[in-house]
Amino acid sequence: MIQLFAQPYDVSATGFYFESAEQYEARVAKAANRYGEPVDEFEIQFIDGDDLDCSLARAWGLSQGSIAAFFEATETWDEDQKVRFVIAVGECGYSFDPQTDAPDGYDVDLYDVDSMRELAKQFVDEGLFGDIPERLRFYLDYEAIARDLSMDYTETVIAGQPYAYRCG
Repeated sequence: MIQLFAQPYDVSATGFYFESAEQYEARVAKAANRYGEPVDEFEIQFIDGDDLDCSLARAWGLSQGSIAAFFEATETWDEDQKVRFVIAVGECGYSFDPQTDAPDGYDVDLYDVDSMRELAKQFVDEGLFGDIPERLRFYLDYEAIARDLSMDYTETVIAGQPYAYRCG
């Protein structure tokens, strides 16, 4: 469950909590300031939900016009799509239009690793540095490879999970 808060820009009005786009629309229709005038401009704040959805909300840049699409994304996107979006939009600076863009459309190389050293070992194991005989792998300087990789890759933590990524 995700809970958001609509904070009115009108200081004489009271905000409200909501958990769906429908609740938001219903409460906006009734929102009035202390003088009985309608209130129609709100700042949308993420209040409660899991850590990944909180990261998604931060990268999304919640606004009145994007609430319905945000709720739909939290319900339909899988964890990988959410992480990819957070990195692409929140870290790499890609633009996003919820009407036309999908999280799978971003050019982001994403690895679920704890460190650059682990990424270096993974790349060696996958043969990205050529065919290295098993007996010679003990002599590789994975720290040096990790330093080289850090020129193109960045480490981040999203919802407590470390990742290494590269924007295309």
